[in-house]
Amino acid sequence: MLHIQEEAARCLLCNDAPCSKACGKGDVARAIRAVRFDNASLARLWIAACSDSDLEAAESACIHYDKPIRIREIVKALPEASVPDISSLPKLDIDFCGIHCENPFFLASSAVCTNYEMVARAFDAGWAGVFYKTICLQEIKEVSPRFDAVHANGSHGTFFGFRNMEQLSENPADMDFEILSRLKHDYPNKVVIASIMGQADSDWMELAIKAQEAGCDAVELNFSCPQMKHAGMGSDVGQSPELVTYYTDLVKRCVHIPVIPKMTPNLAHISEPAMGAYLAGADAISAINTIKSVTLGDESDVNGRQTGSGYSGKAVKPIALRHILAMAKTPGLNKLQFSGIGGIETWHDALEFIRLGCRNVQVCTAVMQYGYRIIDDLILGLKAYMAKRGVDRLDALVGEILPQFLLPHDLDRDTVVYPKFDMAVCVGCGRCAISCADGGHQAIIFDPATRRPRMDGSKCVGCHLCRLVCPTGAISSTKRVTKRL
Repeated sequence: MLHIQEEAARCLLCNDAPCSKACGKGDVARAIRAVRFDNASLARLWIAACSDSDLEAAESACIHYDKPIRIREIVKALPEASVPDISSLPKLDIDFCGIHCENPFFLASSAVCTNYEMVARAFDAGWAGVFYKTICLQEIKEVSPRFDAVHANGSHGTFFGFRNMEQLSENPADMDFEILSRLKHDYPNKVVIASIMGQADSDWMELAIKAQEAGCDAVELNFSCPQMKHAGMGSDVGQSPELVTYYTDLVKRCVHIPVIPKMTPNLAHISEPAMGAYLAGADAISAINTIKSVTLGDESDVNGRQTGSGYSGKAVKPIALRHILAMAKTPGLNKLQFSGIGGIETWHDALEFIRLGCRNVQVCTAVMQYGYRIIDDLILGLKAYMAKRGVDRLDALVGEILPQFLLPHDLDRDTVVYPKFDMAVCVGCGRCAISCADGGHQAIIFDPATRRPRMDGSKCVGCHLCRLVCPTGAISSTKRVTKRL
């Protein structure tokens, strides 16, 4: 399976893909995209009618800059799982703050939703709602360039970390509220949420009231933007439980629609300002915004100068999950609903947030990389997962994994899980032995003659570093057993 995903990862994810046009009887590009976004078991949906000659034509049409994607080999190696009846899969509808959502997938307040046309295209594609780009009353002038990315091994196009110096909406506030009103009128079944940020009491009050008058379903309070040029805004507020409480209460007194403070991750204990929001009557919490960071990519300076700014993308997901967990396990806060944000790219990423207690998720960086079209695999993958588990309502998954999380001193320390080596899959690279020798417990012996690893059970402690570094997936787990005395 891994080599299929690696080959699919080489795909350029072309617009108007030449491979699909050349194939004629299927959508090869869509099948590869399914593999890319954790839906390999469903990829045959788009190539069921393709012959070998169709696939050969598609491969010949590939415009990859290095060598064509090995489409025929990918297809041959796809799982033989039966193709499900899409119409019979469970629905993903769920309520959030009393608002009915057709699915849990929302656009995050960011560059992916800055005008009517963008959001309308996202709604048409299948996104359930939008947290519109944050509206303020101050003049916003953005820098150029304002994005940077952290790539793997000097690669291009695909990145695991993204730096963002963008601030808030550059549109006049009245223009944005008119856009939100049009969106709600034209898409009454979609969820339209205004994200706002004030600098003074009057700002917060005026913006919240205008959001309600525009017909917005809810208002998000941006207490978390890490790169505001104006003092007393963004994460300056979010790091102060007192200010979070004050402004949440202020807005709650102004409007009757749900109020959703957005938390910053740039502090030690997110539960402290979140508790302030709860005590002020917040209906839900959004978390997290971007993480303060420094990147030094080529040509990323602004006229020879740099600054710290927000970090997002796949790299921040574990941090975002940690903050969601902290709030969901805090008495009082666990009564609130959560909207999860941070590194969500596939349906499996979204599922992790949902199982920790989120009733919806917001996506930004993945849309910036791959476009609104990723909604197809987000929806299909989550539906297929639910069908496989026999779950017919998304509500059943919300927070289901929380009881498994304990404090470190409560974890089982009397048993061990040893690694298991599959020599039929092992290619003899010896990576496991190197990592175990230099970063583990010197429990793997590598035979240069046979190019095979062997585990020394007397030294192995079951840390599983070897399993994680194995590039072919040749190392798995055995059953848990009691530790030797």
